[in-house]
Amino acid sequence: QVQLVESGGGLVQAGGSLRLSCAASGRTFSGYTMAWFRQAPGKEREFVAAISGSAGSTFYGDSVKGRFTLSRDNAKNTGYLQMNSLKPEDTALYYCAHNADSGVYYSPTGYRYWGQGTQVTVSS
Repeated sequence: QVQLVESGGGLVQAGGSLRLSCAASGRTFSGYTMAWFRQAPGKEREFVAAISGSAGSTFYGDSVKGRFTLSRDNAKNTGYLQMNSLKPEDTALYYCAHNADSGVYYSPTGYRYWGQGTQVTVSS
């Protein structure tokens, strides 16, 4: 059974930084895509970033391009989302997601496995 555990969320002032981690267990996730989504109260789950398992290519949502960086350490089965220049509108519950193939999907329906989420709150 695949399990994903996010960590690193917290409260930060606007302009600050946080690094989220997603630790996977139950399978070796090298070769498979890992993604991050976020969901603010009353809003739909939004694509943030993804890193493909095959070539390690990265993809970002328009709202985070240039500010967030996604990386992975396959030896540790862990992915990292470095978030810089945070804004109050980045406040949300951030989820790590993983699927059973190497495709990159911008919709949450493309991912089978999900973590419980980690809260990020950015104060103005």
